[in-house]
Amino acid sequence: MRTHGAKQQREAVKRTPKTQLEPVFEALDTLGNTKWRVNKRVLGVIDRIWANGGCIAGLVNREDVSLPEEPDTEDGTEIRKWKWKVKAAKKENSERHSQRCDIELKLSVARKMMDEEGFYYPHNLDFRGRAYPMHPYLNHLGSDLCRGILEFAEGRPLGKSGLCWLKIHLANLFAGGVDKLSYEDRIRFTENHLDDIFDSADRPLEGERWWLEAEDPFQCLAACINLAEALRSSSPETTISHMPVHQDGSCNGLQHYAALGRDKLGAAAVNLVAGEKPADVYSGIAARVLEIMRRDAEKDPATYPNALHAKHLINQVDRKLVKQTVMTSVYGVTYIGARDQIKRRLKERCAIADDTELFAASCYAAKTTLTALGEMFEAARSIMSWLGECAKVIASENKAVCWITPLGLPVVQPYRQLGRHLIKTSLQVLTLQRETDKVNFLFLSPILLESFQKSFPKLKFPPLPERGDFDLREVLESPYFFN
Repeated sequence: MRTHGAKQQREAVKRTPKTQLEPVFEALDTLGNTKWRVNKRVLGVIDRIWANGGCIAGLVNREDVSLPEEPDTEDGTEIRKWKWKVKAAKKENSERHSQRCDIELKLSVARKMMDEEGFYYPHNLDFRGRAYPMHPYLNHLGSDLCRGILEFAEGRPLGKSGLCWLKIHLANLFAGGVDKLSYEDRIRFTENHLDDIFDSADRPLEGERWWLEAEDPFQCLAACINLAEALRSSSPETTISHMPVHQDGSCNGLQHYAALGRDKLGAAAVNLVAGEKPADVYSGIAARVLEIMRRDAEKDPATYPNALHAKHLINQVDRKLVKQTVMTSVYGVTYIGARDQIKRRLKERCAIADDTELFAASCYAAKTTLTALGEMFEAARSIMSWLGECAKVIASENKAVCWITPLGLPVVQPYRQLGRHLIKTSLQVLTLQRETDKVNFLFLSPILLESFQKSFPKLKFPPLPERGDFDLREVLESPYFFN
């Protein structure tokens, strides 16, 4: 377990009976026993791109940007502009250097492991029980580059189901909303691009390079190679495949909140109920934000200053603008955090030139996004509030927030604030540090209240928030719960 020096967490795990932790050990054993290998064809393409300077398929340019020449002038304004340009160029070069080092490390590992029949990734847990590969550079939870390079060492015949999932997987790797289509439409998308798929597999760099249009190009190339091999076979369904098919939840944190709160509206927004095609929670929030902004834009700017911001932002509102804020809302993102996230998105688009106006517009957009989120996920908001109150009760006794997960793993809240106390003497000033509990929102399990009451029997916790009437069994009929 990655305890980051958290003594209480280490002690809690040591005190736990081994039998209670058996499900955790079994999960880690399963992950650690999964055999991987390098996809040599994909690695070969990456090596060719890298040798030619990178700069495509998400690879950084191997060349530095040129520093601007100093202007031949004594004009203070022009000199300041030049200095800013030099600073920006040096920052860009520093970032490129860092990215180049990262890629070189990944490729170095891949080349060394290329001729191995297979290798394994031991896993460990973070404090909340999430499993991660212990190798830091090249692993299956890494970037598109890493995922494109790695495949299962032990192949299996595709079968009818596997062939369909391979087509769905390829469609999922594309941007532009393809991954939001129904499964049937995703399969149709892939089948409509068979010529592109064959060309990508046969001539990845000399051909039309269709695979580069994917949001995850190297994974797309790997899928094209595997699918082309299967479709050219006399029996596609018996073709041996080594392809990992990744799946993702529809904002998994909000899925849990909707389930915890039995929230019908929230459940529908995050695919806990059956539907013809997957609901997109980010597009849903963006649509509500746009609705609020259009209403605000019609108001008189003299009495409602945000009317101008609303007018400027109407054309900027989309799922990408709100996605990070919606994702991090389940971890208790603050208004300031949401403002900074949205500000970065607007700055990337060069949507608003003036910095002062950009800041004010970001403030307005953050408030609007959080308002829309609260409206669509009222149950989540009340549960977050309840969790915060419980954390305050525990922190008031100077205790660490702790609980036991459904798998039996004890978890101790690791976040602390170091309290500083200065002691002045005639000879020196001493600084003493002590850990104090910082109230911090946690994403926790359905058995949390019972766990709190067991861990802190003398404390009184607020009653659970009221629940809606969503039937949890409906999730068993949802094809897009994970997709």
